[in-house]
Amino acid sequence: MTIIVTGATGTVGRHVVEQLVKRGADVRALVRDVSKADFPAGVDVVQGDLLDVDSLRSAFAGVSTLFLLNAVVPDEYTQALIALNVAREAGIERIVYLSVIHSDLYVNVPHFAGKFGVERMIEQMGMNATILRPAYFMDNDVTIKDVVTGYGIYPMPIGSKGLAMIDTRDIGEIAAIELIRRERSATPLPINRINLVGPETLTGRDVAAIWTDVLGRPIAYPGDDPAGFEKNLRQFMPSWMAFDMRLMSERFLTEGMIPEAGDVERLTTLLGRPLRSYRDFASGSAASA
Repeated sequence: MTIIVTGATGTVGRHVVEQLVKRGADVRALVRDVSKADFPAGVDVVQGDLLDVDSLRSAFAGVSTLFLLNAVVPDEYTQALIALNVAREAGIERIVYLSVIHSDLYVNVPHFAGKFGVERMIEQMGMNATILRPAYFMDNDVTIKDVVTGYGIYPMPIGSKGLAMIDTRDIGEIAAIELIRRERSATPLPINRINLVGPETLTGRDVAAIWTDVLGRPIAYPGDDPAGFEKNLRQFMPSWMAFDMRLMSERFLTEGMIPEAGDVERLTTLLGRPLRSYRDFASGSAASA
């Protein structure tokens, strides 16, 4: 049978597709823009949109397992609910949904609250799913590498509570493992949740210290300024998204993104290797500069 991946051309989705292909799965990639579909040979590429019910019905035909990933967009919640209802209509009983860690805690942050609403639908509708709850993506920091190297500061207001940052390559591999596990099970498996975290919980000063070591020169952490963060983001993203990111950063400062006991060990066992560290990410980013 076929595993379909939504958001297949994105940061996480492309890793999911690659890992599924490596494991011999029959993969279908749902994309909005076919010209961006640069996938391994054998991947069935279908064009569609999560708000286009007809395209979803066509894409989900003959599918046994769904990987649902929604981009941070104003109608993310609606997109997810439509996709899950169409999947249910199509008889898809094996689902992996990419949510976010602490979705039930960051209740005022739009893209967290939306994902928690989707989790509630999955649970209340009795759908068979793995809910993956990743922490902050290390890869987000690709966007501020030039600030780090050019100005000598780490500008992300992540605070002193700590974030259990995870590499998106690890997310993609864990998602593929869960999709295969559900796909190959004789019967649909019950719902479960997995926190996706990195090997360390890092503060802003911790991250600046890593960049200092990697680059061989001082990198400072200037402190926590969510309002300034929003102002900077508004230069290259819509105001609603910049405000969403500000609200998230405010919760970084008050709550952090803290793993539960046993999370790191569980993921290490699942992968059969150590999780990638932020130092690995920073070293790789510096080398590609």
